[in-house]
Amino acid sequence: MFIRRVFVGRFPANSAATLRSMSTAESDVILDNVGNKGVITLNRPKALNSLNLSMINKIYPALQNWEKEKKLVIVKGSGEKAFCAGGDVKAIAEAAFRGEKLGHEFFKKEYTTNGLIGNYKIPYIAIIDGIVMGGGVGLSVHGQYRIATEKTLFAMPETQIGLFPDVGGSHFLSRLAGRLGWYLALTGVRLKGVDVLKAGVATHFTDSTNLKKLEEELLKASNENDIKLVVNKFHVDDKSEFALAPFREKIDYCFSAPTVEEIYSRLEKDGSKWAEDTIKLLNKMSPTSLKITFKELELGKQLNLINCLQMEYRLAVNCVDGHDFREGVRALLIDKDQNPQWVPAKLEDVTSEIVDKHFEKLPEEMELKHKL
Repeated sequence: MFIRRVFVGRFPANSAATLRSMSTAESDVILDNVGNKGVITLNRPKALNSLNLSMINKIYPALQNWEKEKKLVIVKGSGEKAFCAGGDVKAIAEAAFRGEKLGHEFFKKEYTTNGLIGNYKIPYIAIIDGIVMGGGVGLSVHGQYRIATEKTLFAMPETQIGLFPDVGGSHFLSRLAGRLGWYLALTGVRLKGVDVLKAGVATHFTDSTNLKKLEEELLKASNENDIKLVVNKFHVDDKSEFALAPFREKIDYCFSAPTVEEIYSRLEKDGSKWAEDTIKLLNKMSPTSLKITFKELELGKQLNLINCLQMEYRLAVNCVDGHDFREGVRALLIDKDQNPQWVPAKLEDVTSEIVDKHFEKLPEEMELKHKL
């Protein structure tokens, strides 16, 4: 089988040594043309394949071109640990501290890519082996096929860094069964292995030892029916109980409260160990992020993906330009003191005016505009 591998980027001519040295620097995304199939490999294994602007600038045009030329696209991560552990929020926060607007550009291009994936006209298959969080979720969850393994570790932990579940989180989380999406979004709780399938985040589940063979057979598929047969062939029908099944009634009751304050109240009245642990998780999060997240899911359940991403871009700009995002990233990823000083510090001090301001339309030239 003929495979043409492309390292996207400009290379100087007539310098083999320079070409070799630069190909390493330029290969944070590897694009493989396999006949009429395309394979994207996220290739920053030491950074758990976390997504940066350089990678998005390669992925988006490749997806645009391949949608017209290919029969399917596969996206996967390199290394043994992660599909993609999220966006490179540390770089975004450090730029924000310097007064730079990297976050504006990053989120605009990232969300545009998410919108393309969600409306892709050919089969899009994400192999979410290992860690899949934040930006990695955005590169997978909106596609037609999301194949998890026993090594998959999913979470949307953005409220811990003064952000919110983005990359279309307001769309897909609000459509999970019951109030599961609100629970995952507000607490950042992690799901492992087959639980990612049982939650509705993945569409299929297989053992990681099957992935090489799975990919080989997908690259031989000649039509959409072949693709379905292949993914179903490798799918493992796991009969184990969903890890959150014992708490589903509590989750649905507590997280269906009309406000975040009432969620706390219901958890306190429940009094179980699960409720106490949930309160401890919520207490680590930015109070502003909790309220923004609650509102974005309430709105998102009524919106299509593109409208959700447009709403989320307004939120992202306001968060990046605000206090809690920079402070959350500082505490967790820069100074690593695990002691963020949120402003406001208390949930009751996060007024509806503060929350609503995050959702206001941006100047027209800044708004996210999707071209599908």
